[in-house]
Parts: sequence; C-alpha cells; structure tokens
Amino acid sequence: MKKILSLLAIIITLTSCTDAEKTQLGGLGDKHTVEMYSGGKLVKTWVSTGKVQSSSSSDGYYFRDQKCDCNVEVSGDVVITRIK
Repeated sequence: MKKILSLLAIIITLTSCTDAEKTQLGGLGDKHTVEMYSGGKLVKTWVSTGKVQSSSSSDGYYFRDQKCDCNVEVSGDVVITRIK
C-alpha cells in the first residue's frame, strides 16, 4: 500500500510540474559544471559532485567540488550546466 501511495504522489508531482521543475528533479544526483565569469571572461571552473543548490540567504549557489572535495559557494556571473 505504501508503494502505491508513493508512486501516486510521484505521478501527481511530475504531472503538475513545469518543464523547468521536472529538469531540476531529474538532476538531483547529477554532476554540474559551474563556470564563473568576470568582465565577460571565464575566471574559474568547478565540477560538482552532485546537485548545485541555490542559497536561501544570498544570491549565490553552493555545491561540493569534485577536485578538492570541499564545499564551494559562489555568486555573481555564473553559468551552471548539468553533465549528463
């Protein structure tokens, strides 16, 4: 019964989501490339170990970096791309 209710909840959630929300749900465990720009020039690139989260207390984003295995928080001119 629990499995049926869980499946029903997932179906309702997915059918009521926008395309952007569905994409976000689909990228929960995926790696992302995070590129930071300054003056229109690329200054730093990271690869996350999982999802990149939007910070609720600022205009930035945070994630765990694959290379240094450390937490990183960025703000400003950034481009986040999901790696499939």
